[in-house]
Amino acid sequence: MAATGTLWLIANHASGSNDDAALDRLIAALAEIGSKPARAIDCQTGDLPGRAALERHDVAALALFTGDGTANAAITAIEGWTGLVLLLPGGTANLLARSLHGDRSAEQIVADYGAGALRPVARSCIRSSQGTALIEVLAGPGAIWSEVREGMREGAIGETANRAVEAVKQSATGPMVIIADPALGRDAGYAGVRLAPEPDGMTVDGYGADNAGDYIKQGIALLKRDFREGPHDELGAHSEVLCRSADGSPIALMIDGERRTGSGEERFSLAPLGVNLLGSPGG
Repeated sequence: MAATGTLWLIANHASGSNDDAALDRLIAALAEIGSKPARAIDCQTGDLPGRAALERHDVAALALFTGDGTANAAITAIEGWTGLVLLLPGGTANLLARSLHGDRSAEQIVADYGAGALRPVARSCIRSSQGTALIEVLAGPGAIWSEVREGMREGAIGETANRAVEAVKQSATGPMVIIADPALGRDAGYAGVRLAPEPDGMTVDGYGADNAGDYIKQGIALLKRDFREGPHDELGAHSEVLCRSADGSPIALMIDGERRTGSGEERFSLAPLGVNLLGSPGG
C-alpha cells in the first residue's frame, strides 16, 4: 500500500534510544518518500490525538515512533478510525513493531511504506477492565518487575538494585494468581500468568518457581520481556480466561509493559482490534 495523503507523526523522546538526531533522520526519511509529517507530536509535551481529531483533519496515516506502552495508548485511543497506522520501532523492546515488521529499522520500514510494500494486518487484542493489550498481559506479583525495568531505563542503579531485591521477595511471597475459568495449571496459582493474543487464540502461560534461583531467572526474563527464558507451564490457547487472586487482594498487572492494578478477579477476553496496522511481508 503506497504512501498517500496527510500523515501525522507521534514520537516519544523519553523512549528507548530516541533523541533529536533519530527523530530528524526519521522525518527526513518520510520527506524523501513524499510523506513529510503535517504534524509531529511529542507525547511527552502534547496530548495523543483521538479518532475525532484525525478525522477532522483528514489524516490518512498515523506514524508512531514510540515504545510499546505509548503505542498501546495511541492505538487504543483511535479504534474505529479507518486510516492507516505505521508503527516504527522507537522504544526499548518494540515487541509490537517487531511482530509487524521483524527486525527492520524505522528507515527501512518507511522505505517499504513509500514503495507500497506494506499491507494492513488483521490483529487480535486482549480486553480487560484495566485496558486493552496489543502484545501481552502479565497478571500477578511478578508484574512488579516492570518497575525494576523502569529504574534501569532511568539509570537509577542503586534504586534499581533495591527494587530488584523487593521484586524477588514479592514474586516469591505475593498473592498467587489462580486461573479459575477454565481451570488451568497449578491449583495454588502462579506468580505470573501471561496472556498473549495470537491468530488461533489467546495463549496462556503460567510462571511459577520452586526456589530463589528460579525467581531470579524469572525476573531476568521479565526484565528482558522474553518470557520464554523463564520457567513456565504452557496452558494452551483460549478465547476467555478468568483469573483470581489467591487471597482476594487486587491483582498486579503489566499491560504491554505498563503497570496497572486490577481487582481481586479479572476476566481477559480475545477480541479483534479495530485499527488498521500496516505490516511488512514476512514481518
